[in-house]
Amino acid sequence: MEQAVSQPMEQTTFKIYGYRWAVLGAFMLALAFNQLMWITFAPITSAAAAYYHVTDLSIGLLSMCFMIAYLVVSIPASWVIDTYGFRVAVSFGAVMTGVFGLMRGLVGPNYTLVMIAQIGIAIGQPFVLNSVTKVAARWFPLGERATAAGMGSLATYLGILVGLAVTPFIALSAGISTMLLIYGVGAVIAMIIFLIAGREYPPTPPCPPGMDERALMFDGLKQILKKRDFLVLMAIFFIGLGIFNGVTTWIEDILRPRGFSATQAGIAGGLMILGGVVGALVVPALSDHYRRRVPFIIIALVGAVPGLIGVAYANAYLALLASSFILGFFLLSAGPIGFQYGAEIGQPTPEGTTNGLLILMGQISGIIFIFAMDAYRTPGTGSMSPSLIVLTGMMLVCVLIATRLHESKLMSP
Repeated sequence: MEQAVSQPMEQTTFKIYGYRWAVLGAFMLALAFNQLMWITFAPITSAAAAYYHVTDLSIGLLSMCFMIAYLVVSIPASWVIDTYGFRVAVSFGAVMTGVFGLMRGLVGPNYTLVMIAQIGIAIGQPFVLNSVTKVAARWFPLGERATAAGMGSLATYLGILVGLAVTPFIALSAGISTMLLIYGVGAVIAMIIFLIAGREYPPTPPCPPGMDERALMFDGLKQILKKRDFLVLMAIFFIGLGIFNGVTTWIEDILRPRGFSATQAGIAGGLMILGGVVGALVVPALSDHYRRRVPFIIIALVGAVPGLIGVAYANAYLALLASSFILGFFLLSAGPIGFQYGAEIGQPTPEGTTNGLLILMGQISGIIFIFAMDAYRTPGTGSMSPSLIVLTGMMLVCVLIATRLHESKLMSP
């Protein structure tokens, strides 16, 4: 299936192929299971700590090891993506997720072996996560790329949604080991599907000649770090993605001091991600339609502020659920637009490099925020609300610096 598309700014007709959706779908499945593996223990922190006879922070490390591994593996992963293509990179990441995910299920009762398996999955994460904009650039025309990046982010959110909302129910009914095994089998299935369906290129490029040309990775890296708008965008991701990583990792600990159960925390976290799913479907599509990136980034950051305040202080369950949805809808919808904006202003820097740098910022800040949130709990109650208020202040700073961004030249009518 193919169709001719005319891109307004180039007045050039070229072909796009229906199979792009199959490639994107297989990629999304691999990414969703990788992110499910990351967030598995967050909504059952206290139960997992009791099961393994370790501290809450030790359970937090099962998630944090993904961020730590990302610091080491991100640049090599981006090099593989930009040198050998996303199919090679995602295949490696999917195999690591499938093999070590299954191992995690088979050694479920042993904390040390589960941690080793988590590290194996974490090493594979950047090879999948950094490929979002590369998949969009390989298979989709410019006018669909934010939408395609949004679908990639949607997969991230769906994986996290299942991890937050479903894990408590499976763990309580079937046990933690059985839950890990179920997730491991699913990861193997996702691995097989991508290995079969993944294709690097369509028969002909989805964009006019020249628009898919990119510099070599290290040349592009030197160029991108000299661009003011990209440095501002990195600062935005440092704050925004770091907040997301901190909140999702400690979701049960954030809510437990206010009397919410693990199941309620999982539902609240799941609703936050559901908001992100809706946002990732709606907002990037609007960005493509109106051919603007910066206004939608600013709107998303502004809208996330009241949601974060509600998560920090809401005592009524309905207010918590509403706040969680609002936070997810706005904060997570900024991600795919930011990734695509970074790829556009970063030309000719490769997409894997721009994507990897932005995620790297959020992983660094995520580690910092997670440790700080644990260290500065309110004595006696263990409340993390003061830390969340500090993060809210940082989000307001994020809004201010976002107003300094200039619109992508590729989006000019």
